[in-house]
Amino acid sequence: MTTYAAGGPNAAANANAALLARLERIPVTRRLSLIRIIIGTATFFDAYTVLVIAFAMPKLVTEWQLTPVWVGAILSAGYVGQFIGAILFGWLAERIGRLPTLLITIVLFVSMDVACLFAWSGASMLVFRFLQGIGTGGEVPVASAYINEFVGARKRGRFFLLYEVIFPVGLLFAGLAGYFLVPAFGWRALFVVGLIPAVLMIPLRMLMPESPRWLAAKGRFDKADQVVSMLEREAVKEGKPLPEPVAAPVDAQPTAASNWRELFRGIYRKRTLMIWGLWITVYLVNNGLVTWLPTLYQQVFKLPLQTSLLYGWITSAVGVVASIVCALSIDKVGRKRWYGIAFLAGTVPLVILAALGATTATQVVVLAPIAYAILQTIAFSLYLYSAELYPTRLRAVGTGFGSAWLRAASSAGPLLVGFVVADLGIRYVFAAFAVVTLLGAVVTMRYAVETKGRVLEELSP
Repeated sequence: MTTYAAGGPNAAANANAALLARLERIPVTRRLSLIRIIIGTATFFDAYTVLVIAFAMPKLVTEWQLTPVWVGAILSAGYVGQFIGAILFGWLAERIGRLPTLLITIVLFVSMDVACLFAWSGASMLVFRFLQGIGTGGEVPVASAYINEFVGARKRGRFFLLYEVIFPVGLLFAGLAGYFLVPAFGWRALFVVGLIPAVLMIPLRMLMPESPRWLAAKGRFDKADQVVSMLEREAVKEGKPLPEPVAAPVDAQPTAASNWRELFRGIYRKRTLMIWGLWITVYLVNNGLVTWLPTLYQQVFKLPLQTSLLYGWITSAVGVVASIVCALSIDKVGRKRWYGIAFLAGTVPLVILAALGATTATQVVVLAPIAYAILQTIAFSLYLYSAELYPTRLRAVGTGFGSAWLRAASSAGPLLVGFVVADLGIRYVFAAFAVVTLLGAVVTMRYAVETKGRVLEELSP
């Protein structure tokens, strides 16, 4: 036990409150920006890895003679693995720390990227993508908890979402890589590019400190103090303003052990079920759209491979633009209001597509990206919102559980499209997606909690 906690629970709570007060007023320094860049690099390639199979798939359909059901199964396999990874690594991050867990996830998804290079059939690709998904599923929720724990309430949304916007940029890059590399070099070139994080991330992680909030939650106040003191010294050295600490809300159980069952007790039960509903609805639609569209353009509308890939890239591109707008605005608008409006607005182009019948590629390439872009502002910012809903002892595991439903919904989306296209036709895909999106709006307006501008410990005692 450290000297801070020697006086018992009250001393530990007071030490934690003092530490948080110091941390809340630290400005964005070069160190914090560097952390965002390093973690962002891993997240960039996580996003790239998630989507790259969609741009390889039109080629694999021809090479391996895949049926629509096989296509849906392969696209879904990675998300099933991500479901497991999100829960597993969220739990692990609460026990061994954010940084060791991030390293494990990166090594796992990079090693499986190598395995995908040597896939020889639909079955082998399905297995490798499932295993790779375990690593990719764990990286983003743990990274989200880690970054949230460094930044004060007033600047948390903007700082975090300017990191998180790298995820849709990674999706965009996957589209560009698919467009230029697949026709010239084949689908394996896409997985070669995915090896870059192995070169970049492992040495750069040495520059990142462990989360001071996690250290304090484990009773390691001396280590937490060292991290906060380092950030304070760097702020002063850079000439940044460093106001006097303002008393932060006191966590009555700052060193309490993490227990996943607490997610379903007290105020956290309603929050947990609410955030699960948001993850499921928005990702069932968005990942169903973005992973299937390149194949739909080629198989349903008989467009050339390169045109199909270009149209798929357009969807990712408008998603990036919408995400940047959200990152710059959500601290002013608020989470609950933004999500409610976005869900309702995203329903409109899906309803129009269903009404028109989605009979031409033009209808789809105009309206589907609009729906995707609007909903992407919710999808990419849910990691911010999830991390705000839980205390430090539950943050990684709560975000992991929530994003596990992202993976489950993302797995269901491509399967849904595959079965509906094969049995009913494309218009009914958009009709089903419109119903799901409307359900997301109802969950938001009835149950969402506003977190804008509030200290994490105030939100989650």
